[in-house]
Amino acid sequence: MNVSTKLIISALGVCALPLAQAADFEDFGKVVRVQPRVEQVRTPRQECRTDYVQTQAPQRTGGGGGAIIGGLVGGLLGNQVGSGNGRSVATAAGAIAGAVVGNNTEANSVSNQPQGMQEQAVQRCRTVEAYEERTNGYEVTYEYRGHNYTEIMRRDPGQRVRLRVSATPADY
Repeated sequence: MNVSTKLIISALGVCALPLAQAADFEDFGKVVRVQPRVEQVRTPRQECRTDYVQTQAPQRTGGGGGAIIGGLVGGLLGNQVGSGNGRSVATAAGAIAGAVVGNNTEANSVSNQPQGMQEQAVQRCRTVEAYEERTNGYEVTYEYRGHNYTEIMRRDPGQRVRLRVSATPADY
């Protein structure tokens, strides 16, 4: 073996020395107990129901058509009665009297129609306090080399847990 080959092998050995002394490795521990950590979260929600209530149907009123027609008829009749200046007074009086009679006639015909009850839907809502249980982690107890350890983990590891073991020498 020549000198350059020995030099290269020596350099590689020196570079690999820290890796050979690394004391971190992976191992597995046996899971002894897993207990979920459960928290209660408040979640308010709306509960609604529909009730049906009886109400009086609104009373209908006339639309004014009776007063208009009565006023026209009364004005025409009044125009036939008078002469000269009295004709215009008779026309106006006939129109007023006809409007009153037409309005009363329309109101009486509407009020004689049967009025009924009407059913109306009413929605009633209220806020209800509800609670929901959520798992926010697991308390895991595992055994490794005769000792028990407990850790909080995000998920259930199953029957065994992967461990990163680090060994450092004690300083005397």
